[in-house]
Amino acid sequence: MKSASRLYAVQALFQMEARGQTVEAVAKEFESHRFGAVYDGDEMAEGEPDHFRHLLSEAVERQARIDQMTDRALVAKWPIDRIDPVLRALFRAAGAELTLGNTPPKVVITEFVDVAKAFFPDGREPKFVNAVLDHMAREAAPERF
Repeated sequence: MKSASRLYAVQALFQMEARGQTVEAVAKEFESHRFGAVYDGDEMAEGEPDHFRHLLSEAVERQARIDQMTDRALVAKWPIDRIDPVLRALFRAAGAELTLGNTPPKVVITEFVDVAKAFFPDGREPKFVNAVLDHMAREAAPERF
C-alpha cells in the first residue's frame, strides 16, 4: 500500500501544480475517487491514506529545500523548473520521504525508480531518477549511507 501511495503522491503533486489545487482538495479527491477505483475493468491499488497525505504535506512544506537538493543533483543547465513536470513531482515526493528519514534511503530510491518506470516504461528516465535520488539521499542523510 505504501508503494501505491508513492505513485498517487506523484500524480497528486503533478495535478496540484497543473491545476493550482490545494493539498486538501487533491488529497480528498484521490482518497475518495482514485484509491481502489476501477477503470475499464482494471482495479487501481489501494493507497495508504496516512502515508499519502504525509508525503503530500511534507513535499509542499519542504518544497524549497527539496527543490534546492534536486537542483544540486541536476546538471547546471537543467534546473528543476526546466525538467518534465512528472519528474519534478516525483523528485518532490521522493525528497519529502528522504528528508523525513523514516524509510531507508535505498528503499525510497528503489520505490521511486519503480514509480518512474510506471510513468516512463520505455525511456531512460528511471536511470536518471536513480542517479538524482542517489545524490539527494546522500545530501539529505549522509550518515545513513
